[in-house]
Amino acid sequence: MRGDNMGFHHISVLPEETISGLVHNESGIYVDCTLGGGGHTGRIAAKLSREGRIIGIDQDAAAISAAKQHLAEAKWRVDFVHDNFRHLADILHREKLDMVDGVLFDLGVSSYQLDTAQRGFSYMQDAPLDMRMDREQSLSAREVVNGYSAEELERIFHAYGEERWAKRIAAFIVQARADKPIATTGDLVALIKKAVPAAVRHAAGGHPAKRIFQAIRIEVNDELGILAQAFRTAVQHL
Repeated sequence: MRGDNMGFHHISVLPEETISGLVHNESGIYVDCTLGGGGHTGRIAAKLSREGRIIGIDQDAAAISAAKQHLAEAKWRVDFVHDNFRHLADILHREKLDMVDGVLFDLGVSSYQLDTAQRGFSYMQDAPLDMRMDREQSLSAREVVNGYSAEELERIFHAYGEERWAKRIAAFIVQARADKPIATTGDLVALIKKAVPAAVRHAAGGHPAKRIFQAIRIEVNDELGILAQAFRTAVQHL
């Protein structure tokens, strides 16, 4: 889907399979915890009667705006919530919903976030280090890269990126930032390329920064930390 909001574009993952497995009550209540541009939500809506209802949640204000445009002509009730799905219990309480018929999570980073250079998610475009899905939060990739100790950086590179060169990359980062802050994605990519031996980079294939960028993004947005409680909440309300 594409809207006027900064060219928001995202291709929904396995839309037919997802919706056919999710929607079983055409007058039911469904929650899309990762609204994005509204692709999955639009398909859910197409399966519902006029008695159906959808709660669409996203922590990215640009996603909320784009989804509202995409679903402007919807004949079904769609309630848009700008929040993190870590607060799913509170959101359902505010919406006066004890039980719902289905909950959808489409995890990870969206095409739009990767393609919008200034968001700082992509190692393919030079931009300020950011990677915040919720741009109102304080912690960004810049704070992680420039503020975490070598040990902390190594930990997240291992845990969230499964990067075999985690310790060496962390050491290169700490050494470089002693001279000046690492401010852009391009700066970080250059350091990663220096840290990983050329022979290893060529043999491994793919971009040498992809695991590190994934790890930092997960840390910035606490992507794994929020899942356990959100999943429990979802099950409790089904």
